[in-house]
Amino acid sequence: MELRGAVAIVTGGTGGLGRRICRSLALSGAQIAVGYQRRREVCDAVVGELRELGARAVPAEVDVTQPESVGRLVECVTREFGRLDILVNDAAYNKWVPFAQLDDLRMDDWNTILLTNLTGPFTCIKAVAPIMKRQGRGRIVNVSSIAGVAPTGSSIAYAVSKAGLNHLTRCMAVALAPEVLVNCVAPGFMEGTRMTENLAEEYRARAQRTALLRRPTEKDDVAALVTEFCRTDSITGQTLVIDAGRVLA
Repeated sequence: MELRGAVAIVTGGTGGLGRRICRSLALSGAQIAVGYQRRREVCDAVVGELRELGARAVPAEVDVTQPESVGRLVECVTREFGRLDILVNDAAYNKWVPFAQLDDLRMDDWNTILLTNLTGPFTCIKAVAPIMKRQGRGRIVNVSSIAGVAPTGSSIAYAVSKAGLNHLTRCMAVALAPEVLVNCVAPGFMEGTRMTENLAEEYRARAQRTALLRRPTEKDDVAALVTEFCRTDSITGQTLVIDAGRVLA
């Protein structure tokens, strides 16, 4: 799909990775609705950066756990830009709870993590799907984690939510073909993201030490892969791990 002039929603667009995804898409010529929930001042800064690159960009407030909020977002974006071509589901939530400490994984934490990381993307996809199907084209990219591939990550709830997102990707690829292509990236440990800030220090050190490449996953590499999934005309239903070799170690 030609990205020049395409309209993209990036949820979680103010985070360490979301910001890089917005930039990568903008450099490819896309117009961006930068999704945020609370940090409007950070969103305005991201929008300013994208506009300096020559992209048309707007702030887009959304709570992905609330269908009404998602509906308002999609309505506002289509009214502003006249179309909607790309959805990147990057908004997520985590909390550090070691796997063995089951009593510390409270049900409200479980519910919040599953609601944000799995139900949220599903809600967003349902909202944009009719528009993309009508247009005859669309690209959806989910941001998962290697925690969805192997039993690792900040908590069991987080790992399960990302495993569910990987399978949601496959199911939605089947449901929305042939007009809409749905793919997923599964990054490993990245420095400088809100998810990273919630990890224990010993986990962060071990994640880098045990990766085959002995370093964190580069956020720009993940953002570039998201952009390629938006551009592709031949790949759908796939989850690609990008983790500096950690899942193989």
